[in-house]
Amino acid sequence: MPKSTGTLSELDRHFADFILKVARTGNEELWIAAALVSHYTQEGHVCLDLGMMTGRPVGIEEGWNLHCPDLQLWLSSLRQSSVVGAPGDLRPLILDKANRLYLYRYWQYEAELADFLKERTKQDRRPVDLERVRSSLSRLFPQQQPGETNWQRLAAIMALQRSLCVITGGPGTGKTSTVVRILALLLEQAAGKKLSIGLAAPTGKAAARLKEALKGSKLSLECTPEVLAQIPEEAFTLHRLLGPLGGSLEFRHHRNNPLPYDVIVVDEASMIDLPLMAKLARAIPSQSKLILLGDKDQLASVEPGAVFGDICAGTQPSDASGDLDDFTAGPARLHMSSVKEPKGLQADSVIVLRRSYRFDEASGIGRLSRLIHSGVPEAVEELLKAERSDEVVWKRFRSPSDFQSNLEGWVIDAYGKYLRTNDATEAFPLFETCRILCALRKGPYGVLAVNQLVESILIRAGLIRRRGRWYRGQPVVISRNDYALRLFNGDVGLILEHQEGKEENQTSLRAFFPGEEGAFRAILPMKLPEHETVYAMTVHKAQGSEFDRVLLLLPDRWSEVLTRELIYTAITRARRQVEIWGSLEILGQSILRKIERKSGLQDALVADTVQDE
Repeated sequence: MPKSTGTLSELDRHFADFILKVARTGNEELWIAAALVSHYTQEGHVCLDLGMMTGRPVGIEEGWNLHCPDLQLWLSSLRQSSVVGAPGDLRPLILDKANRLYLYRYWQYEAELADFLKERTKQDRRPVDLERVRSSLSRLFPQQQPGETNWQRLAAIMALQRSLCVITGGPGTGKTSTVVRILALLLEQAAGKKLSIGLAAPTGKAAARLKEALKGSKLSLECTPEVLAQIPEEAFTLHRLLGPLGGSLEFRHHRNNPLPYDVIVVDEASMIDLPLMAKLARAIPSQSKLILLGDKDQLASVEPGAVFGDICAGTQPSDASGDLDDFTAGPARLHMSSVKEPKGLQADSVIVLRRSYRFDEASGIGRLSRLIHSGVPEAVEELLKAERSDEVVWKRFRSPSDFQSNLEGWVIDAYGKYLRTNDATEAFPLFETCRILCALRKGPYGVLAVNQLVESILIRAGLIRRRGRWYRGQPVVISRNDYALRLFNGDVGLILEHQEGKEENQTSLRAFFPGEEGAFRAILPMKLPEHETVYAMTVHKAQGSEFDRVLLLLPDRWSEVLTRELIYTAITRARRQVEIWGSLEILGQSILRKIERKSGLQDALVADTVQDE
């Protein structure tokens, strides 16, 4: 957490006033605690660590500050309040023995999720037909090199025997290709018994990529037609999978109406916030298998929690052969915590894929991403200054005009080709090869300003003609789910001309979005849910996407948004080339700052019972 608390919002202050009203008191210690727990929940934390806040100033408004009280005085005052309870109590605020203060609903989400995860790892190993499994493994996961650990094979054996399998790995480590082979392994083990499989991801874009990747991976499987036919190619957003209820935060599928699947696969799990992960856990039948895929080093959700990171925390690979006998003989202990022996969430429920099939040891993007992950800005700076290939490019500008002239060349080269066609089947692949990524929404290097600047460049180049809110060639990204139109947050479309009749001049604008089997859906722009232009997008919005070329624009001054995870996520969106434009000082500061979201989930997963119950 930062050294100061920052300035409380109007919402924080109103919430604190409400809590005092419910408690029928004017207690200052309670007001500060309530305001801060509201403030930090909005900042992405699940709870407030009172011990870290003692003595810090609380910014109310300009010229007016309070200070957090002494810890023991604070704890004593809160425990005497009628609105503060211990874990398990039904009170607006929950204070646990580790001095963490929660809003009740977030304590409940965390406790439910911890119970679910631990129960999954305690379940008995499922019996397997060893000979059938060995036959499947030899075809689906052949040994790569003698003496080399085949982490994908180990992940498959884990998924076969465990009710919970968490697979994490960096870009190009084969998470999706691994899971499609895991599904084939499970189907072959079922020996003709039908398995119902559900595929999901947090956003529409991520779900579309999962669907595309699975469809491609199936082509290389050495399986019977019957097995291939049972591997689904349809993937849903998590909200659609769970079944949204209009006007409610709850879903159609829950503990009393669970999902109808034997196996549930969720991709891009690092993007899932605590409330959504808890609601997913509620909806999973006790006999079903859950497989989570993601990169633990990427950005967490913008909403509270860093669930996937908490689940994977402390894991590191140890020696393992990948033989099935390692698993059938007893706990494999593939991952041992660097701090303590894992309890609760057992080590053999989480596996890290280590080998990158996209970036070899000489790859500039691969080396850059590894150095960023290591948190050594000096090494990153040395690589950027020394790199002579086109794979990794760094530029710093002397003036705004210098920046704009360089951006003009990049924009016309990146976006000129797709703007010269009106055919959606041609335009989409061309547009999806490149993207500008920004750390911020506002400011001269933020998404809003950069999109306007790109539009002005393209107008001057004669590539677009803007005559209203929408124009031919305009790329748009959806920012609010619309289940009636089947458009979801993160979906990208292109505004193109649509032939109205037989006459060539009878055209109107339509927003084209990818549909089934390579087709496109054409929707009137005025019917679209909330959306915005997307030549440039935030790094958060780019999660779940990949592009051949990525241009990362750093702001000209420091922001709390800049973190190691944000830089890593931006860099790893690129397949072939990444350019970083901005100050190396700002980049270095960002790499040194890791996201630390406060929660009790890690503690709960290594305890015999949920914290403080």
